[in-house]
Amino acid sequence: MGKLKYRNKLADMPSYDVVERDWYIKVNANESGLNLPPLVEDRVMSRLSRVAFNRYPNEDLELLMEGIGRNFGLGVENVIIGNGSSEIIEKLFYCFGGRGRKIVFPQPSFSMYHIYAKAAEAEGVPVDLSTEDYSLDVKKYVETVNDNKASLCVICNPNNPTGNVMSIEDIEYIASHTNCAFLVDEAYIEFHGKSAVGLLKKYPNMIVARTFSKAYGLAACRCGYMLASAAICNMVSKSFMPYHMDVLTLVTADTVFQMRDEFVPRIQMVIAERKRMEGQYGTLAGFKVFPSNTNFIFLKYDKAQKLNEYLVERGIGIRSFGKAPLLENCLRISMGNREENDAVFKAVKAFVEEQD
Repeated sequence: MGKLKYRNKLADMPSYDVVERDWYIKVNANESGLNLPPLVEDRVMSRLSRVAFNRYPNEDLELLMEGIGRNFGLGVENVIIGNGSSEIIEKLFYCFGGRGRKIVFPQPSFSMYHIYAKAAEAEGVPVDLSTEDYSLDVKKYVETVNDNKASLCVICNPNNPTGNVMSIEDIEYIASHTNCAFLVDEAYIEFHGKSAVGLLKKYPNMIVARTFSKAYGLAACRCGYMLASAAICNMVSKSFMPYHMDVLTLVTADTVFQMRDEFVPRIQMVIAERKRMEGQYGTLAGFKVFPSNTNFIFLKYDKAQKLNEYLVERGIGIRSFGKAPLLENCLRISMGNREENDAVFKAVKAFVEEQD
């Protein structure tokens, strides 16, 4: 067999590590620590039992788009559904990318921005966050976007993995001082509550992406959505394959969206646990705890890599960033239930005490 001709530069593409092990406690992926609320699960199973498996999922897609659009005072023409917000972001990078195009995003932030830029054959232009508090210098960001004549700029709010937020005023400053497409990635917005969606009608270059994977515990289903002007949605929809969403995911996501009030107590519990654990970790010698508005806490500790190895040996999975840019000695710990959070803290505390 002759040498296979892969696409140019495919071998140079970084990969996103999703390999998992059988963890005793798994708090490394910002998932929900709980499965669906019983009422929601019953409704999902009831609807799935009536699915016409022999039909393509046209009506189910329209139903979810209508429900989401109505909730935000928008029409079906302003909504796109994707396999998690990740697919939506990937498609946006594809649509606004290409050779000679530049895409601007903060660093550190969602690590896939770098990868999607490469995949779109665009040049990713990262803007470093402050080394003190990981805040974004908005004026510097806008200058970078305009100086590079970027075709797309992106922010993640609240930001992953640092957990901090930008004000709506700062987001509007970016929208009003740039003329390219502007994506606000709101994967964790339910834990913060202050969305940029209200700016969409004022700024037609803006796009908001959201996911069902975090606050609504549907990481297994892979469903997200995008809100934007009809003109943007019309163009971006051309990049999706026909029937790219399966009916099982659509029915489940539609049920969850209709019953999202059932998740409010869980979201409040996660926020309360996050605040509690921020206080706990703040008592440990050598730990710097950064304020978070998400379902995880973000820490800096000089012996972070050794601590991570110690936890791995005990079957506890957290996220250690190794030597990633601006993330050296940083750790991210997702919130599980109270017992899991206490068990992780107990193990971390034991490690710290052993160092003395």
